[in-house]
Amino acid sequence: MRKPEPIIVSHLFPDTLDALLALLTSLSADDWNKPTAAARWSVKDIAQHLLGGEVGILSRRRDSYLFSHAQLNGWDDFVAFINDLNDVWVKATRRLSPVVLCDLLELAGRQACAYFDSLDPHADGDPVEWAGPEPAPVWLDLAREYTERWHHQQQIRDAVGKPGLKEPKYFAPVIDAFVRALPQTYKDLSAGDDTLIALNITGDSGGKWFLLRENDSWSLYLDVDRQPQAEVSIDQDVAWRLFTKGMNKEEAQKRATFNGDQTLAARVLEMVSVIA
Repeated sequence: MRKPEPIIVSHLFPDTLDALLALLTSLSADDWNKPTAAARWSVKDIAQHLLGGEVGILSRRRDSYLFSHAQLNGWDDFVAFINDLNDVWVKATRRLSPVVLCDLLELAGRQACAYFDSLDPHADGDPVEWAGPEPAPVWLDLAREYTERWHHQQQIRDAVGKPGLKEPKYFAPVIDAFVRALPQTYKDLSAGDDTLIALNITGDSGGKWFLLRENDSWSLYLDVDRQPQAEVSIDQDVAWRLFTKGMNKEEAQKRATFNGDQTLAARVLEMVSVIA
């Protein structure tokens, strides 16, 4: 049986930033105010949020500057803290003009790209919360940062009717990273050892993953030597929206195909690969 390989994405950050800046500088005044799939946020709000992400990475990680020592008691407190942080930042930066916003995104974004490229992807890093509470390798943390930039840019592209970065070079690492949340999604689901669930994400950036119950925990594999008790197939465009809260479980279920034990398979549709 073969486990998934590390996802190496540091080389993709500059291209993704270039695509974002080209997109934003092409927008009309009306485009900036268009609503997006990100709940209360407009196109401009998402761009401001992306700027906040770059500034936060540089300050908190590169420069080791901690502005807050909030005591967080569990997952709910952590999510509330992140949501509040995001809301405060977006409200405060609404005074920025689109031109100033793009200039700051380029300045901070280039520095963030250089910082990401300086890291050893195989070193030990901080937890990637939606994938589990344990410390994660740096490559998974970078993959999480890449998915954040990719999916928010895609939300902007959807809102203004522009094609996305859907080539496998850019899209496949996003899907691969999102699927790393699968064991965490099933962690509270009891099942006997050797229970096997298959997730098939269709499309040229998708793939097939297997979740195996072994030694009272769930492990992710790319191939196995037995038939799964349950399988769910979803299109790659449904997958990324579902896993980032851009589509609800009920709508995704209408577009999914199930085989075997549907109760086991349906838990896949509860997977969320973002924090807030």
